Amino acid sequence: MMFTLTEVASLNDIQPTYRILKPWWDVFMDYLGLVMLMLAIFAMTMQITKDQVACLPCLEDPEDPSGAKPDSFTQQSAQKAASPAATVATAMPLVTKDLPDEVVHEIHVTHQHTAVAAGKYSNQPEPTGVRTNLDFQQYIFINQICYHVALPWYSKYFPYLTLIHTIVLMVSSNFWFKYPKTSSKIEHFVSILGRCFESPWTTKALSETACEDSEENKQRLTGTSTAPKQVSLEGKDDGTNVNSSTPMLGVKFSADKPIAEVPSSMTILDKKDGEQAKALFEKVRKFRAHVEDSDFIYKLYVAQTVVKTVKFILILSYTSTFLAKIHFKHDCEPDIKQLTGYRKFFCTHNMAFMLNKLLISYMALILIYGMACLYSLFWVFRRPLKEYSFEKVREESSFSDIPDVKNDFAFLLHMVDQYDQLYSKRFGVFLSEVSENKLREISLNHEWTFEKLRQLVTRNALDQQELHLFMLSGLPNAVFDLTDLEVLKLELIPEVRFSAKVSQMTSLLELHLCHCPAKVEQTGFAFLRDHLRCLHVKFTDVAEIPAWVYLLRSLRELNLIGNLSSENNKMIGLESMRDLRHLKTLCLKSNLTKMPTNITELSPHLIKLIVHNDGTKLMVLNSLKKMTNLIELELHTCELERIPHAIFSLTNLQELDLKSNNIRTIEEIISFQHLKRLTVLKLWHNKIITIPSSIGQVKSLEALHLSHNKLETLPPALFTLPKLRHLDVGHNSIAVLPPDVGLLHNLQHLAINSNKLEVLPKPLFRCSKLKTLCLGNNALTVLPEIVGQLVQLTQLELRGNCLDRLPAQLGNCRLLRKSGVVVEDHLFDALPVEVKENFSRETNFTSGL
Repeated sequence: MMFTLTEVASLNDIQPTYRILKPWWDVFMDYLGLVMLMLAIFAMTMQITKDQVACLPCLEDPEDPSGAKPDSFTQQSAQKAASPAATVATAMPLVTKDLPDEVVHEIHVTHQHTAVAAGKYSNQPEPTGVRTNLDFQQYIFINQICYHVALPWYSKYFPYLTLIHTIVLMVSSNFWFKYPKTSSKIEHFVSILGRCFESPWTTKALSETACEDSEENKQRLTGTSTAPKQVSLEGKDDGTNVNSSTPMLGVKFSADKPIAEVPSSMTILDKKDGEQAKALFEKVRKFRAHVEDSDFIYKLYVAQTVVKTVKFILILSYTSTFLAKIHFKHDCEPDIKQLTGYRKFFCTHNMAFMLNKLLISYMALILIYGMACLYSLFWVFRRPLKEYSFEKVREESSFSDIPDVKNDFAFLLHMVDQYDQLYSKRFGVFLSEVSENKLREISLNHEWTFEKLRQLVTRNALDQQELHLFMLSGLPNAVFDLTDLEVLKLELIPEVRFSAKVSQMTSLLELHLCHCPAKVEQTGFAFLRDHLRCLHVKFTDVAEIPAWVYLLRSLRELNLIGNLSSENNKMIGLESMRDLRHLKTLCLKSNLTKMPTNITELSPHLIKLIVHNDGTKLMVLNSLKKMTNLIELELHTCELERIPHAIFSLTNLQELDLKSNNIRTIEEIISFQHLKRLTVLKLWHNKIITIPSSIGQVKSLEALHLSHNKLETLPPALFTLPKLRHLDVGHNSIAVLPPDVGLLHNLQHLAINSNKLEVLPKPLFRCSKLKTLCLGNNALTVLPEIVGQLVQLTQLELRGNCLDRLPAQLGNCRLLRKSGVVVEDHLFDALPVEVKENFSRETNFTSGL
């Protein structure tokens, strides 16, 4: 059974979409392969149906060497071979092979008589031979023997070799489309390329580029500008002042191309198309990362081209040697003399002429095919196909950030250029970050309208209008229309740009940038510089802090939250802080090992410094000595073991908070007597065991926080502080509250919860100004009845004790409400009805007021 042309041609079949990766020489070679395939199949068909040889014996021996006497039949056969009628006789078996036996016999007899008659008048030597009575079968047998003995092997197998060679060449041409390691990448690339080519965003982006170019040309001719100049404040490059009207120390203004206003119809992109374009950007990014790291596709293409070239040289070299060996006439000497009586035969090959012409045609096709292969190799090695530049596209469009690509990604684009360079140009749009940002901006503004943003505005604890935007692709333009917004919080937004329209937000006072690299135009910066009061910046690395932050001369509060480790401490002076002339509060939530020296530039006007160090030990604090105007100082989780001596130089300090450190002893507390203005001391969440008697020397203290330590006793000197209003010693191991507590006549808040108290001293209830009394989670069994003397009490916590009842005298605490009594329900329910009614009535009265 033979292969059909359709079945064999399927070997060369590839997906129609792959045509964009087939340069003209590959296409030309494919057509040549099809022509060679048809030629092979035609030659095979002719050979199977028509190929044969016809042989006659050569009368070289006048006598039979064996001495046998020829019979009359053999003489007739020899005469046939020697006479003109021999040709007819020889051809008879072929002509009569399909006739009935009787007719064949009559024909043979007739020809035999003719040959005998002809022999009578000839001078040929007597024929020799062996009578077999199998004349017809004899010549069929001889023809078959001589076909295999006399004919060159190339004449017999040329069509099959042609088919095999053609199939190999076809497989080689398309191997890179079929090989698993390359086909998946190629299929993915073709799919992405087709979508990028047909994407509405591609057309829109190129159209906007055309608009921008025409507008730019117009401006160049007229000398006017129709769009505001785009200026971004980048990192510090030099110390030059670019704009003499505004101090731009350490800042470089870089002007981008002016963005022309485009028709409103062009700024609208269907939501579905926008989402598809976003997905394409992501696919292109991932495909590039996957393909650019290797050059396997390039190497495989080069290898298959080399294989085809070697194959062409091999075919051409050995085929040309056989071209001269294809003859019509052949001498045959089969070893069958014992059967026929003849040693040599003279044969003709009826397909010789046809095979010769087919072979010449095949060699011509192979030669042309080989020239295409050589050109392909020349193209592959002459050009740097593992590098691809979009320089021309960058020059023709505003997408100047389209990167050059390499390796397999570059090779695929070179192949596409051989098909149509427009594909690469449109594909380059999806490699541009500027293009992606434009798409995000259009989609963002389409989705986040003014009405939608207005619904998200809330009121914070300070009754300010606040908007919190989280994980958007950028900052919607509609935000700038919220003119009464006071607090703007931006979190995890990769591209934030404050345009000149930010100057419309006249009420904006506070800005939060949480992992949001922000750029600002020059006009917008001038507004923020003069109006912004509070700024929170959360970052991963200090280099992410926008440089323009250090130029906000009207800023009152700056919060920096992120990595400011020792190797980056130099960067704290990121751009000098000396321009923050009105900064009053600086908060650093980081992992410092020493205080940055650059913050001393703020020393003349800084009044509040907060350092939350996240458990990193802060060892060097000498810089604090220069900050003599500090009023509040917080050093949280700095792994301090003692109170830093630098603090004692801060003569204006009013509040000190050393929460969550490793302080065990506070003997240095006596030095606080020199801080005449110190009113609040917070040493909570440490490991303090005792309070020294020198605490009594700090006469200015009004609030003392010592909760969550390891205190077991309270010194009498503690109760000699005349101004103490707030005392918190909760979450310790105090078993006895000294009676001297009654000396604190100004005490308003006492927290001694979560200790080991069993009895409350009666002098405690002389503190008539107490408003809050926290006694929960102790071992109290009785609450004294004189608790009723605390007429200003508004908060009483008793839960977690061993009380059996509550005294009815609680009703004398006229300001105490039910919500202010934290106690087990059964104890509260056991109070007299009139007391509970008083609590409720007081609540209602207070609510009414």
